[in-house]
Parts: sequence; C-alpha cells; structure tokens
Amino acid sequence: MRCVSRPAARVRRSAYLLAFLLGPLVPGHAAAQTVSAPDGRQVTLTDLMQVMQVSSPSISDDGRWVALAAAPDRGDGRVIVRSAADATRWVIELADRPTISDDGRWVAARTVASLEESETMGRDAPRSGLALLRLADGEVERIDDVGSFAFAPGGGWVVYQLRAPRGGGAASSGDSAGDAGADAEGEGRPVGDPGTVLVLRDLASGAETRIEDVRDWTLHPDGGAIAWTVAGDGPDADALRIRDLSAGASAVDVHAGSLLQYASLAWREGSDELAFFVAPDGDGIREGTIHRWDGDALHTVVDAGDVPDGWLLPSNTRLEWSEDGERLFFGWRPWRPDEVAAREAEAEASDDTAFDPYDLGAILEDRGVDVWHVDDPMINPQQKVTWNRTKDRTFSAVWHRNGDRVVALGGPDLPNVSTPENGIRALATSDVPYQVSATWTGGRQDLYAVDLGSGARTRIAEELENGGDLSPGGRFVVWWNEGAYHLWDAESGATRNLTAGMGVPMADEDHDFPNAPPGYGVAGWLEDDAAVLLYDKYDLWVVPTDGSAPWSPTDGRGRAEHRIFRIQNVDDHEGAWAPDAELVLSMYHDLRKNFGFYRASLDARGVTPLLEEDRRFRFVASAEDADRVLFTREAYDEFPDLWVADRAFAGARKVTDVNPGLTSEFAWGDARLVEWESMDGTPMQGVAILPDDYEEGRRYPVLVYYYRFMSQRLYEFNDPSVNHRPSFPVYASDGYVVFLPDVRFEVGRPGLSSTKSVVPGVQKLVDLGIADADRVALHGHSWSGYQTAFMVTQTDMFRTAIAGAPVSNMTSAYTGIRLGSGLARMFQYETSQSRLSGSLWEARDEYIDNSPTFFADRIHTPMLILHGNEDDAVPWEQSIELYLALRRLGKEAVFLEYRGEPHHPQQYANKLDWAMKMKEWIDHFLKDAPAPAWITDGVPYTGN
Repeated sequence: MRCVSRPAARVRRSAYLLAFLLGPLVPGHAAAQTVSAPDGRQVTLTDLMQVMQVSSPSISDDGRWVALAAAPDRGDGRVIVRSAADATRWVIELADRPTISDDGRWVAARTVASLEESETMGRDAPRSGLALLRLADGEVERIDDVGSFAFAPGGGWVVYQLRAPRGGGAASSGDSAGDAGADAEGEGRPVGDPGTVLVLRDLASGAETRIEDVRDWTLHPDGGAIAWTVAGDGPDADALRIRDLSAGASAVDVHAGSLLQYASLAWREGSDELAFFVAPDGDGIREGTIHRWDGDALHTVVDAGDVPDGWLLPSNTRLEWSEDGERLFFGWRPWRPDEVAAREAEAEASDDTAFDPYDLGAILEDRGVDVWHVDDPMINPQQKVTWNRTKDRTFSAVWHRNGDRVVALGGPDLPNVSTPENGIRALATSDVPYQVSATWTGGRQDLYAVDLGSGARTRIAEELENGGDLSPGGRFVVWWNEGAYHLWDAESGATRNLTAGMGVPMADEDHDFPNAPPGYGVAGWLEDDAAVLLYDKYDLWVVPTDGSAPWSPTDGRGRAEHRIFRIQNVDDHEGAWAPDAELVLSMYHDLRKNFGFYRASLDARGVTPLLEEDRRFRFVASAEDADRVLFTREAYDEFPDLWVADRAFAGARKVTDVNPGLTSEFAWGDARLVEWESMDGTPMQGVAILPDDYEEGRRYPVLVYYYRFMSQRLYEFNDPSVNHRPSFPVYASDGYVVFLPDVRFEVGRPGLSSTKSVVPGVQKLVDLGIADADRVALHGHSWSGYQTAFMVTQTDMFRTAIAGAPVSNMTSAYTGIRLGSGLARMFQYETSQSRLSGSLWEARDEYIDNSPTFFADRIHTPMLILHGNEDDAVPWEQSIELYLALRRLGKEAVFLEYRGEPHHPQQYANKLDWAMKMKEWIDHFLKDAPAPAWITDGVPYTGN
C-alpha cells in the first residue's frame, strides 16, 4: 500500500517496557537544564558540503612548520602551511597531499583540477601536477602534468616525473614525442610502456637536469643519490643508471641492454649498494635475474640456476635488504598450470591449420562455465575476486651474503613469511589446511618458525585465529590461544603459558561474538628479548621471558580508574624498548569517555598525567629534530584542528583554524552522556545530542542512530559530509535530539539483545522529559540496519524506522555471497557479527527467530529501506525480501534502490538524494511535515 500522511498518535508499546530500572544522567552531564537560545542558524545539507575537512597533516623535522590539506565535502580544496610559532600562513589553492622537505624550507603538493573543471570537462580536465612552495616567502610555482614527485631525504633536491602527453607517447623536453609503439615487424619498445621525462632540481640554485625516457626511479634513503631506469630505442638503449646528487656529478651506467625491464630497485641503507631485478621486456611472462651494484661493480645475486625446477623469478618480485645488509629477501613462484598450457599451445600453433567447423576443441574455446567443487580450497567467487592478487603471488626466499647462497623460506604450503629483524629465523603462517573450513569459520592458520640459514620449518601452534609475534632477537614467539598468551623458546623448544596466574583477565572483556575472545595485543619487546609487553583491557604489562613475575608499569591504575592506557609511539620508535625507556601513553576513560596523554617508565611503577581534558585527542606526528609534537583536539562542538606542544604535551598551542566560527555560526548542538540499564539490568551508556536551544520540560523528536558501541563518540566531532549516515548537526540544529546508544549482544539472540539495550535507553530519554514518546525514529545501516528491521517486530515504540542495507532473512543470507571479497557469508553467523550459535542446521530456530521477514506481520512501524543493487557486502535481495513481505502484508514502506551502488552509496548525486529523502521522511513522520510525492505516490519507472 502507498504511504500516506497521518497525524501524530501514541504508538503501542510492548508490555515489558513498563518495568525498566532506569539510572540517572551521569554527574556533570545533566541534560535537564536550560540552555541559552542558539546564536547560530540551522545546518543545511548545502552548509555541510562546504565544511572543510583535514587530511595529510604533518610537521617539519625542525618543528617550525605544519602542513595539511583542507577540502570541503564538495568543492575545491587547498594546502595550508602554518608556522608553529607565529601567525605566518601560506596557502596553495587547488592542491592536496603536502610534503615538507627534510630541511624545512619547501613544501611540495599535488595540484588538482577544480570541481567545475572536473565536472564540466570530464577527461579533458587538467591533470594533476606539482606545486612547490618556498617557505621563506610563500612563493608558489606550479608545474603541470606531473605524475610523481619527492624531496630527496635531507633536503636540497626535488625530483619529479612528467606524465606522457595525452593520446600516448613519451613526454620529452619540449620536442614532439616520438612513436612509442612497435613497428610493423614487431621490433622496438612494447606498446603502452614508454618512459617519460624525469627532472632533478637543485632547490638552492634552481638548476634542473632533465632525463629522457625514464620508467622508474628511486632516491637513496640517505638522500645522496638517485637511481633510475631508461626505456630507450636501439641497441643497449635500456639502462639502469645512478647519479650522485652532489654538484657536477654525472650518471653511472649500472646495467644496460636492449628491450629490458627493470623492477624493484632497492637501496641498502647506509651504503651505496643497490639491488634490482631485470628481465627481457615484452607482453608475456618475464623471467629475470636479480643483481646488486656495490658502488664499483655489478654482481649477480639470483639467476636461473638458483630457481627451483618449475619455478620462475617474476618481475613483481619485491626486494628488501636486512638492516645489516647481510641478507636480501625476494620472492619467486611456481609456473601456473594455465601459463604452462599457454606456452605449450603457442609452441604447437600453426598458421596453416585448415578451418574445421567441427573441431570440438576450437568450439569449446568460447565456452563460459565455472565449475564449483565442494572440495575447492576457496569457493569460485572468492577465487575470482582474489585472482589478480594471487595469480602472481610470490613466495619468500633469501640470499645470504655470507656464502653467496639462496634459501627458500616459503611456498604454496607456507604462503606468509615475515621479513625478520634478526638474522636467525622468520615467523610464518599457513592457512592452507583450513581454506575449505574458512567458509564457515572465517579462517584459521598454523604458526611456524623458519630457519633463515636452512629454510627448515618448525610448527609452533595449530589452528589459530590470529598469528604470533616474533621477538626482535628471534629467540621467542608469543601468540594468543585458548584464553592466554603462550611463549615458545627456540633454544629449548619448550612452550609455556605466559599469562597463567596473572590475576587479571587478559581476554577481551567486552567480547560478545560466537567465538573465543581474543587478547588485547602485544605492545612490544624489551631489548635482548628480555620481556614481552602485553595489554589487558586497561593496563600495560611487562612479562619477562625468563619466567619471573609479570608486573605493570601502569601499576593497575588503569583498571582501578577505568582508564585504558596504550603506548603512543611519539618518537617513531622501532625495534625493542630499552629497559628504562620513558613511554608516552594515550588514555581513554571507559566511563567518562574523555581522552588524554600520560607518561610511564619501563623501570618504574605508576603513571603521570601530561594532558587530559573533556575532549578527544589524537596524536598525529612528532618533529624528528625538535621537542615538538602535533595532535588534534576535538569535541562534539569543536572541530579537530591541529595543535602543537612539546613532547610532554606542555605549552599546547592551536595552529589551525580550518573552519573559523563553524560551531558558533550554526546551531551545532551539545553532546551529553546518558546512563540506563538494559532490560537484563546491565549498565548501559549512550550519547544524547541536544539542540542548542534545549529547554527543560520541553519534549523533542528523537532520531536514534546506533551500531554497537557509540558512547565513545561523546567528544567526537561528527563527520561533516553527505553520506548514508544522518549528519548529527543537521538534525540537532533543526530541533531534534540525536541519540547514540550502546548495544550489548548475546550469542543466539542478536536482535532481541539489541532491542533490550536500545529500547530502555529511549525510554530513559522519555522519563527524563527529553523525548517526545510519540516522535522517535530508529535509523541503522548494515548491521544496525538489520537490528532496526528486527527491533520493529518487537516493539511499536518507534514512529518510523529506516533500515539501510539490512539483512532481513538470516536463513537465505547465511548462504549468500559477499561480492566484494567473494567470501560466503556463513562465517558471519557462526563466528562473527551476526552472533548465532551454530550453522543453519545446528541452530535452525535461531536463524528463523532472528529474521525480521518471518515476523513482518508484527511490524506496525512505517519503514524506509535503502539498498544499492551492487552491494558488495549484504546481498541487496535481502531488502527485496523485506520489501515484498511488507508489501504483501499491506504495511507502510518505501524501498529506495540505488542503481550501481555498493554497500554505501558512493556517487555524490545518490548520497545527496539519500540524505534529502532521509530528512524528508523523518520530518514527515516526526514533525508532520507535508509528505513529498515520492512518499505518498511513489515514482513510476520512466525508462531512466
């Protein structure tokens, strides 16, 4: 039936809503008070489009400059550079992705087309380029058609590569581009793979060196040299060259030949050594060799004689030096069966074969059939989705300088091998034995230690949900399993429970999924593998590897005060921690929801507060050569601008004002913490965002938005963009209360447990005199879209409900496919988010009882449903099932299908249309606004 406008009316409520035990508002956050009338105006979607958002923030090594990109949700962005000490401010319009040179004298940024150019010119819009900003005076130089750029480490040089001209061909230094394609005889450079101009600029003098036909390039990590590959025409025209960046230096030919491809250029830090891959160029499979240049001579590292039979060394191999330069890690792989067949077919092909209309083999070449076998390691859709990243997957091997030998470390049966810091062993995992069962378990893996010298493997643990952590020295491995951390000692071969008897829970205390709770993670190691650092929910622990007693540097203060402490790596620390290291800890208060930074030491007990407020803080970066850090501070009504302080977070100073006057210009609203109890008596928390003009005793329409835990957003600035989520300030400034309740789930009853969490929270707002009980809307997307669809089968509390991309029938969704990953959805129900206690056949009643479609006859709430018909996570047929059930039952419902959209609408027109329709729907049902025609009459299909 069509939806019609109707006046407000008190909806029916289930009888169990009458017996709640409701707690008070949190002290210090009382909502029952008069708030002064707002000075700001209502936030519209057009306003939302213009709010600037920050990306790519950074601070210079000397701590003097802060750079960021700022762009609105819709419109033209810019790069902003601010002095950390004074009011100096430079701007690069139509730019993003800023980078500050190491010497703090320059900023480079990518230039972009304007919104108008992008939307009116399409593919003819200006391509991205390079902007160079001189920090001494703010002068900006713009260079068009730059594809990539970088400052040389240490400063002094900028390197950039020009794009090929539109229409193909190689970019030149001013002359017309030559033909980059193959000639009629098939000779010459392969089509579509020319080099372009590389420019080396000395920033002090402005002098430039232009190098033609460059394919690839890489700067030395110490900043003193550059290597590049040339794709030229003629004998020995392809080459790998190196040049010292000092004045007057000339290029050195490291390697040269005809029709070659170079790849994976890898400098060894602290030396002049460069490793690289080279192979014959062409369109087919490229088998190559690995070489190294030591600054004086060329040496072969891996050639055909080192490659196992049936394997190849491909061009996508990735080279990585060990820190001491004694080992070079790389990858190789077996020939795939399809590659072998293609080579054999090519060898057997004959141009004079007569046409045979009854050649069955030739006819079958055009067949399109996929064979799904129950014993396939991965189901067919997953094979297709992962094909591009797995078909050329390489497996780890290592070259040892000592002995000039190659050792295979991984293989198809051991696909994941880490690159270790030590020279003894690597950590590896294999999911191969569990690929079939991963369809319903989500995946398991075995854990191995691999000897770098011999390639010998030792299986440490089996069927783990997660991997392990190898100590920096290589002696120990730590992993989580069966409610505890375990430690394997390579010297003794012994394994022991590392956390037994610690006296505090180490497993996730908030875990509510149908699988074993995980641990909170490994935080690091002490030097000499003396101890591993572990987290519980609140505190940091030092657990010695010699078996002595664990102890807590935070001394239990986290658990005692509900503060969650985590190491904040403000100095980009790598490797093991010194036993007396000073630590900066981030802090989140689990009850009050505020954030801060604390200090602790690894040789003492106790923490010292550095910065804590009723705000949210996020560490961004630290200056490498100065006592200065960069961070953001935010609240619901405070935009997360950038701040600087010293490493003790003292002397904090705000250095950006990206949206000046934003929350004072608009009636942004005010966030308050609310507490209640679930129907089972569990303490619950949530956030109520009140209008600026909130008045005690006045009841407001309420929009409920939720997922799982939401109360941590108390001091979070709401994402100022147009998308599938309701924008909180848009609704708060229009007289709504936006309610963000937490949800606590039960395995086997996800829908009902959500209802038992949310409904009492809404009732709490009613009892406090905040909510108009007849004007409450429920909104959820994806997992909370499901919860919304289920909840309205249990209660008539809500005037209307909006479900985006919901699962409506768990019995059919269970056997669906996640198109984005190709995975079957079974694991989500048996071990993950959907939280049922077994398979469809083990827990059949749960699948039915938790499916809204089976109880759609109990829905008395008008529903708006959203789904993209190319959803890559939830099959969009789930919304069709719900819509058809409501249609058959004569319920009030509208289904919005967005064509060509995935799980969340991506096209701006569709995002805007959804945001507008969502607001119109809510205004109609909660404010009695006139219903637009799409609500009352629908929109007939007209061919578009």
